[in-house]
Amino acid sequence: MIFTGKVWKFGDNIDTDAIIPARYLNTSDPVQLAAHCMEDADPDFVKKMKSGDIILGGENFGCGSSREHAPIAIKASGISCVVAKSFARIFYRNAFNMGLPIFESKELADAIAEGKEITIDSTRGIITVEGSDQQFAISPIPPFMEQLIADGGLMKHIAKK
Repeated sequence: MIFTGKVWKFGDNIDTDAIIPARYLNTSDPVQLAAHCMEDADPDFVKKMKSGDIILGGENFGCGSSREHAPIAIKASGISCVVAKSFARIFYRNAFNMGLPIFESKELADAIAEGKEITIDSTRGIITVEGSDQQFAISPIPPFMEQLIADGGLMKHIAKK
C-alpha cells in the first residue's frame, strides 16, 4: 500500500474526544461523523484537509474511551492514514477493525512541519518526505492486517469469507 498526502500535525495524547467529540456519538453515520472529525483539536480541520491527506500525531494517539467512532470519523473524512509516535492500544485495534491504516514512527513528528507532503510505502516500510532526501522507517503492516484494510475492516473481511 502506498499513501501520499499533506500532513496535518497534532500533538501528544490526542484522545478520542478530540478526534470525534462525545456530543456527536448519537449517530454512527460515517458522513455525519466525518463532518466533525478532529473538531475539538482543530475546529476548521475538515474545511482545510483534502481527501488523501495524512494525520501525524505524537505519543499515545487515540487515548481515552474505546469508541469505534474515532477511526470511522477519520477514515470517512478522507484521511488516508494516520502516523503517530505511538497509539493507544484500543485505538490501534479499532483502527484496523474499521479499515483505517495506521503506522508508528518515533522520529517523523519531530522532523517535519505541518503541510509537508509525505509518501508512505507500507510494503517497503519507508516514509519519504517529498522534495527532500529524508526517509523514515516504519514497521510494515502484517499481511493479515493489510487484508483487513483492503477489505474495508474486520466485519467486511468476515463477510467476504
